[in-house]
Amino acid sequence: MATITLVMVALTTSAHANQVEQLIGQLDDSSDKVRLGAALNLTKLGDPKAIPALAKRINIDTESSKNVRSASAVGLGKLASGKISASLKKLAVSALQNAQANDPSEFVKVQAEKALEAIGATAGPATPSGGGGAIYVNVGPMSSKTGSNDAKFRGMMVSVSAKTLSKVASNMQQTWPGGKLPDKSALAAKGYQGFYVDGTLNELKIDTSGSSSTISCKVSMLLASFPDKSVFGFLNGGAKVQASASQRDIDLASEDCVSAVIEDLIAKKIVPTIKSKAGP
Repeated sequence: MATITLVMVALTTSAHANQVEQLIGQLDDSSDKVRLGAALNLTKLGDPKAIPALAKRINIDTESSKNVRSASAVGLGKLASGKISASLKKLAVSALQNAQANDPSEFVKVQAEKALEAIGATAGPATPSGGGGAIYVNVGPMSSKTGSNDAKFRGMMVSVSAKTLSKVASNMQQTWPGGKLPDKSALAAKGYQGFYVDGTLNELKIDTSGSSSTISCKVSMLLASFPDKSVFGFLNGGAKVQASASQRDIDLASEDCVSAVIEDLIAKKIVPTIKSKAGP
């Protein structure tokens, strides 16, 4: 009987492992519904092996569906709250903090914050304390006029904008307690001035000659007060990137082109303008 029991346990463990691997593979499926189902089922199974895959799915750069990102946040909160390796927990916390700070969906931000609380980690930056010259910046949803890849570029533009602001102006708050957007009274109560940043990818051209390609892009960005969104500034920028003629290199170069323009506009024009507008 003991031998039979051991065999049954081995088979059960093997079946569980196979199911986890199958679901992890489904997280890369082209269907939003399949990816969502995989994230939900991996959460139910509770195997920490799924943490790296869920951490990838919570990232706006690699997952366009907010439902999949929110389900991944819930999954990371459950899987990383148990006894797991320090490296896996660090990966989960980092992915959740990034989502809580930078995801364009408030729903995803809230789920990420709840997951961090379940793990016992800090949910992003400290609660705003205000004071003289305190600044809150809301990054808009962005827009694109390039065609079939509009959704991909919008998500990337939001992510690059948020990351660049964090890098060059870490004192500017991009999140608010509870994951909600602050209204005018909430900002005033904590001594914050609110600003709004949004942008549009107006043009993306690809010129291919032989084995090389030249990708050119034009981006416009606006600055406004927040939450009333009274526009006071328009900025324009462009760039060119060289690449091979392969589609993969063209796609990567297109992203690099747009990212470079946004990073340059935010670092050299938007942040200085906000600081000047906010005053000392």
